[in-house]
Amino acid sequence: MLTLLLSQRWPRQRLALALCLYALAVIIGSVPGARAEMAHYASGVVLHGVSYAGLAWLWFTGSRGTPRQRALQAVAAVALMGAGDEWVQSFFPYRHASVLDWLVDLSAASLAALGLLLAGARRPLQADLS
Repeated sequence: MLTLLLSQRWPRQRLALALCLYALAVIIGSVPGARAEMAHYASGVVLHGVSYAGLAWLWFTGSRGTPRQRALQAVAAVALMGAGDEWVQSFFPYRHASVLDWLVDLSAASLAALGLLLAGARRPLQADLS
């Protein structure tokens, strides 16, 4: 598993993993009472921050291009995923959409992307995506 997450050999799989984890989070978050149960372990800010920073990391490491392009792609992807999550929540009477949650998602993705840039993830991925 660690090889999948760190190797430059499987960028497509990291993007697929990011999308699967996002879908799983949306599904679990739509289960009545699931969010309230998770609140016993972590606040909404922590859950959103860690989840979307992780998604940004997967997207950054799975994308191609310069580090700057990959960072922008990761933040844009998380912005769309976070907005989609909040949009889905608006359909459930026991949940509500929150712009503040979306801003936490965006902030977490931005910090993760910046951290990756500063940590030296400076090479464009040249892995074969075919």
